[in-house]
Amino acid sequence: MAGPRTSGPPPAPPVQRLRIRYARRGRMRFSSTRDFARALERALRRAQVPMAFSAGFHPHPRVSYAGGAPTGMASEAEYLEVALTRECDPDQVRVDLDAALPDGLDVLDVVVAGPSSLNELLQASVWEVAFAGLDAAVLTAALERLRSQPEALVTRMFKSGEKTFDVLPALLRADMVPGPGCAILQLVVRHTTPAVRPDDVLSALHAVAALPATSPPRVTRLAQGPWDADTARVADPLATDAAAASGAAP
Repeated sequence: MAGPRTSGPPPAPPVQRLRIRYARRGRMRFSSTRDFARALERALRRAQVPMAFSAGFHPHPRVSYAGGAPTGMASEAEYLEVALTRECDPDQVRVDLDAALPDGLDVLDVVVAGPSSLNELLQASVWEVAFAGLDAAVLTAALERLRSQPEALVTRMFKSGEKTFDVLPALLRADMVPGPGCAILQLVVRHTTPAVRPDDVLSALHAVAALPATSPPRVTRLAQGPWDADTARVADPLATDAAAASGAAP
């Protein structure tokens, strides 16, 4: 039996892929992945970006999202990749798309995608967790207790049910940074399965390291990208693509 027929001509093939880094700030940190996808598609149309579409009865823009931050957490380093039907200047796409998005969703960088997989480049994240009114010495003591533990098990609900996992193997760095009127915890977390999120580390600090209960902290992702073990830093995932486009060495 023949498969379902589609009407109209086939969609134009993609000829260029752009990788985009954007920030999620202010009230937009509460937007869900679905909310953002709708806002992005509207902005792409308003900015007249020549999107490539999938085939079938319900074509949709060929947009790939990678490593999105959980709802409620701000981010300076969210990434996506969009396929286009004609070549466009990345800087112009950045300007036009940023103007078309609502306040709090800000396009920071756009580069032509290289052959590497974006998901494979996003190996770790840097998070800033700011506790209003928490004594820095209390946070430092809790961190020391956490580091001394052989394991730090937490339980979180997933779509498939509850899972219990150890946060320590994913925790690459945890440092206390004094801030004005607050204590700031800076985390570097490896992307694992299941994903270890900042709230999982906080659960471990409360349960295993006796961190006292506080008002909900302000959580912001500062960066995500390849983990460089030699420098103990998270590198820029777009650096190689940008260097290749300019003809320079990465």
